[in-house]
Amino acid sequence: MRKFSKFVAIATVAAMTLSLAACGSKPNDNPTPTGGGDTPTAAPPSGAKETVTLTMWGAEEDQKMLQSMIDSFKAKYADYANFDIKLGVESESTAKDVVLTDIEAAADVYAFASDQLFDLVNAGALMSLDDLDGALQAYAGKTLADVKAANASGSVDAATKDGKLYAYPMSADNGYFLYYNSTLVSAEDAKTWDTLLAAAEKANKKVGMTFASGWYNASFFYGAGFTTGLNEDGTTTIDWNKKADYTGVQVVQSMINIASSPAFMGIADGDISNQIAGGQLCAVVSGTWDATAAQAAFGDGYAATKLPTFTVDGKQVQQGSVAGFKLVGVNAYSKNAGWAALLADWITNEENQAIRFAEREIGPSNNNVAASEAVTANIAIAALSEQSAYGVVQMAGGKYWDPTATFGEMIAKGQLKADDEAGIQKALDTMVEGVTAPIE
Repeated sequence: MRKFSKFVAIATVAAMTLSLAACGSKPNDNPTPTGGGDTPTAAPPSGAKETVTLTMWGAEEDQKMLQSMIDSFKAKYADYANFDIKLGVESESTAKDVVLTDIEAAADVYAFASDQLFDLVNAGALMSLDDLDGALQAYAGKTLADVKAANASGSVDAATKDGKLYAYPMSADNGYFLYYNSTLVSAEDAKTWDTLLAAAEKANKKVGMTFASGWYNASFFYGAGFTTGLNEDGTTTIDWNKKADYTGVQVVQSMINIASSPAFMGIADGDISNQIAGGQLCAVVSGTWDATAAQAAFGDGYAATKLPTFTVDGKQVQQGSVAGFKLVGVNAYSKNAGWAALLADWITNEENQAIRFAEREIGPSNNNVAASEAVTANIAIAALSEQSAYGVVQMAGGKYWDPTATFGEMIAKGQLKADDEAGIQKALDTMVEGVTAPIE
């Protein structure tokens, strides 16, 4: 295995310098950095600067932006080291699979989707940032507590396992909400599924949503107080066939009533953009990736808001959602873990999250950026931010997806009847049994 170097952050009257000192042979042997204090103001003695080599991975479409962030990082810390930072291409969606192929060969700093965190931590592929807080304090002039306070609580939760922070929140735009055509559907109509479907029927249009996906259909159960969870062995806990604030049967009855409306369109997973462009919809549940398509289809009526409430046992219940985040972590085998932590912090700080939004319209997790005029004026991002109050960080294992997709498809196709409580309960039990099956 690669050996680690300590990231020694020592405040002295002369200067604060980074030291490379070999230590143990296992990732978790990397000691907690010492020191703290203010951001350094004095440069190391002439000729004393080391050369720090790092690699960083990011999405292909972000390469130019990321290179600019690397350049500003080098300028920020130019007094303390010379940097050789290589930027590579790797999508956040596939980061886990690539990293786990060979953790030691992976980048020092890499971005990934929040649902990959548990597997990456369990495989020993991420350094605990708690162990690198000293470096952050000494050189960035802030603490991990400051980082947590600066970002949406959901994004911090998504970056945390067993009480330790393993990544910096980078964005909070991987969720869904309601797009609607305000020339056909009023803001008041969009508040509940009942009024939304009535307005669509009146306009001879449809309201679209994907039911055959455990990412989308979980929104009804999460809103009604149900949960999913990920066990250490990769299996999933799920309680949808039981009782939370309501019974699982009651939630399914609500979904059946929505799906049976002549104004509802069940959309296959991955086909939402095509259906928006088809012109039949006056409203649709989707995310920021469909903003352009929705704007083109709805024209001057282009609008978006949080998801509607739905009727359960005669009461209005706010539909939940899955809140997905993009995170940036430090490889547990990094030879320069402290500098890697500072680089990861830099590319996810307030300034650079504002740059991400300005250049790529990436929804920020940083609270100040999210509250900025530029973000709140963006129709899709503002709707996502509104829905985020009802979002859940979805934790589920690999066996979650097929049974929940099949179950949602049964509802969308009318294979379950609202007055057949026994049939609904049996279908729920079958779905849960499939989701919780042991990994072979």
